[in-house]
Amino acid sequence: MRGLGTRAFRIRRVLRALKAGSTAVAGLAALGLFVGALAACSAGGTGARDEGPARTDPVGSAASSAPSATSTPAPAQSPKTVNAVHLVKDDPKVSADIKRDLKPCVANEYPVDVSYGNLTGGASSDVVVNVMTCGDAVGIGTYVYRDEGGKYQNVFQAEEPPVYAEIDRGDLVVTKQVYEQGDSVASPSGEEVLTYRWRGDRFAQEGRIHNDYSHAVDGESPTPADDGLSAP
Repeated sequence: MRGLGTRAFRIRRVLRALKAGSTAVAGLAALGLFVGALAACSAGGTGARDEGPARTDPVGSAASSAPSATSTPAPAQSPKTVNAVHLVKDDPKVSADIKRDLKPCVANEYPVDVSYGNLTGGASSDVVVNVMTCGDAVGIGTYVYRDEGGKYQNVFQAEEPPVYAEIDRGDLVVTKQVYEQGDSVASPSGEEVLTYRWRGDRFAQEGRIHNDYSHAVDGESPTPADDGLSAP
């Protein structure tokens, strides 16, 4: 069974597989994977091995009104809707490549996912923005914005694709798909799951899990003739 990882990243991929499936068999297979992912998510993830820090780029905020590391973040107010595309395009910390690639896929529909939640203990909800590609929904950049004095500031970013972030019980969970030579976009070899927590005026990494995927669930398991076993 594949490693668990973050719920949103895995389930989004299965839903897109269901939508794009060309045969009934492919659709049923994707549906089975979707149900399995939901069941697995309820059990929590386990890692195969621990490794060093990932190449993400936490950005410290200019000022801090957050609680200390040992205190519980105060509940944020109801989320205030923001224009995520403008946030990214107006952000001087976002790379020029991301800004150039951030274009509508259809009409005025941009490939961005936006989440609101309490990550930094501020008075307003924080904003998590995931920027993706139009064709295959690969995450190319993820950003966290914190309301400081009525203006949103970039306090975290990761721009090494494929990457996706979500809010999980007050923590920032960043998932990075791992590809080896010969892997297709839809079938990575594994994933890195990094957990960050707000500490004072910046995010600090609290945990790291590496999950290796089994390609057997993608129909790549060897036949009896291939694995050296003879027929009875």
